[in-house]
Amino acid sequence: MAAKEFPTVKSNALRCQHCLHRTYVFVAVMIAIVLGAGCSIKRFTVNTVGDLLASGDSVYERDDDLILVGDALPFSLKLVESLLSQSPQHEGLLLTASRGFVLYSYAYVHFEADRTAIDDLDRALELRRRARRLYLRALDYALRALELTYPGFTLRLSQDPQQAVRELSPEDALRVVPVLYWSAAALGLAISVSQHDAVLLARLPEVDALLARALELDEGWNGGTLHEFQVTLAAAGRMHADDDVIRGHYLRALQLSQGRRASLYVAYAEAASIPNQKRAEFRELLDKALSVDIDDEPENRLINALAQRRAKWLKRRIDELFL
Repeated sequence: MAAKEFPTVKSNALRCQHCLHRTYVFVAVMIAIVLGAGCSIKRFTVNTVGDLLASGDSVYERDDDLILVGDALPFSLKLVESLLSQSPQHEGLLLTASRGFVLYSYAYVHFEADRTAIDDLDRALELRRRARRLYLRALDYALRALELTYPGFTLRLSQDPQQAVRELSPEDALRVVPVLYWSAAALGLAISVSQHDAVLLARLPEVDALLARALELDEGWNGGTLHEFQVTLAAAGRMHADDDVIRGHYLRALQLSQGRRASLYVAYAEAASIPNQKRAEFRELLDKALSVDIDDEPENRLINALAQRRAKWLKRRIDELFL
């Protein structure tokens, strides 16, 4: 699935396996310590493990071995859910769960649905239903994280999205913006795989409000990720995407990311070049995506590798996509 072969893939995979092994051994030891202990010690231990798993960059997002990550993610997600069952108000674990389910669904289920749709529509529909369930699961965890600081936020968001997000204080921006992003990503992508679901389509204003507030609180967060996701939503088939608005988000994300995000080029190729039937521009954008050195941003190595995988797939389909 990787866009190109690297001589370090095997060593990277071994490092990833080693990191995971150490984490799982640590978890096992900590659990063993509290087998005979009281509830307070058990909760403390679970929170300690949760802090470890939720802190710093994800080991997955720094890896370029897509097969290894795809095989390991389900176990990691269930581990996080197991910890959350013991400590349901652990904010870091809630965000980790949301991020992990969005990543797994988008990279492995949603993409497979897109690829399968060409030859097997029934299978593609089945995969899209699964992708939607995983996205909504991610959304639930993200909203639970927001509820810790803003009780009742989920209900208010469904009733009046614009008013609800105004409650989110700039003083909480450092904690809130990542949760806003993953909430919007989870719901927006769930809508993109359920375009005939009127109930979900009616929730687009929630996505708009979440993203708009995140942009107000920290417009440059994570190197332009918020702007890039606006382009991604348009590429995923979001309704009423204005060309000028999407191009504005693309250019701002390009500036903030310094052109080091393969995913941005791919998203804009799908959001703008295909609808406007600009074949030469489409090929140029995909070539730019494939020329990105995924080691320039180690914390986004996986995202760039996934984008390059999609770029290769799209290049093979140019004759289908353009008249």
